[in-house]
Amino acid sequence: MPERINPAELARPSGFSHAMRVPPGRGLVFLAGQTALDGEGRVVGASVVEQFERALGNLLTALRAAGGRPEHLVSVTVYIVDVDDYRTHAKQLGAVWRALVGEHYPAMAGVGVSRLWDAEALVELQGVAAVPAR
Repeated sequence: MPERINPAELARPSGFSHAMRVPPGRGLVFLAGQTALDGEGRVVGASVVEQFERALGNLLTALRAAGGRPEHLVSVTVYIVDVDDYRTHAKQLGAVWRALVGEHYPAMAGVGVSRLWDAEALVELQGVAAVPAR
């Protein structure tokens, strides 16, 4: 049975878990898509850079709650509402990544989408991590 992980710092999930670890206590951690939601469930940040920073921070919060660190990320998918805007701000987004994750770059994909679950969200990050046994 997978272990559900829902850190108190993140908005309360409804119909999903922020992270799932298989098998419990070690192994792979599947991280739910994270947008720029604050702890109250509101999207914060007006720009793609601000929202990316918050979404990545939320993803890392879920990962830490599962016992992982940024270097344990093996895959990240970035869902982007405005690909041109994302590309325009690529250097700033890269600086945010390095500030929060460092020089670790997992397998990544960027996917353009027409909208995300929260209509105000500009970007969403989903990931998988390989976390060593506790």
